[in-house]
Amino acid sequence: MSNEPVRCAWAARTPLETIYHDTEWGVPQHDDRRLFEFLILEGAQAGLSWSTILAKREGYRAAFDDFDPQKVARYSEARLEKLLLDPGIVRNRLKVWSARSNAQAFLQVQQAFGSFAAYYWAFSDDQPIVNHWRSMKDVPAKTALSDRLSKDLLKRGFKFVGSTIVYAYMQATGMVNDHLVSCHCHPTLRSAPR
Repeated sequence: MSNEPVRCAWAARTPLETIYHDTEWGVPQHDDRRLFEFLILEGAQAGLSWSTILAKREGYRAAFDDFDPQKVARYSEARLEKLLLDPGIVRNRLKVWSARSNAQAFLQVQQAFGSFAAYYWAFSDDQPIVNHWRSMKDVPAKTALSDRLSKDLLKRGFKFVGSTIVYAYMQATGMVNDHLVSCHCHPTLRSAPR
């Protein structure tokens, strides 16, 4: 009999995914730089596997100044073109260029709301949404809340923030706890203080 804790099925595919699942996924995140990081990473993941993005995460940190939105917002067109040559990231023109426009929109939200976290968490009344899924097939790809947040982000000039991407972002940053009830992380996050 294995001493390994029970995890959501997707977390057993690679060691990076296991570590990410156990330490980050679903943990409520209120740090603006981390929220910006996940915004860039979730957009980059569109159409790809999350394991691909996790494998390139350090490349993204190096390429995008450790996800400093102030710096990314000022990237020149020449800098963005140079990033398209970087094998450490997903070299998709639209995704790379969206990092700058998303950084600019992110800074505008910070200015308007005091922090991106204040803006973001207001969508869930400053509380994580704890779901009680028994199977991965029960976990939705998007919800009415992700639809609403996606529309608001698009209106504010963000790119790669469709409802499915936004729901993955909500999962990653802990706005929703979508760990299965059988997963060892579910009760820990359910009772975690804000």
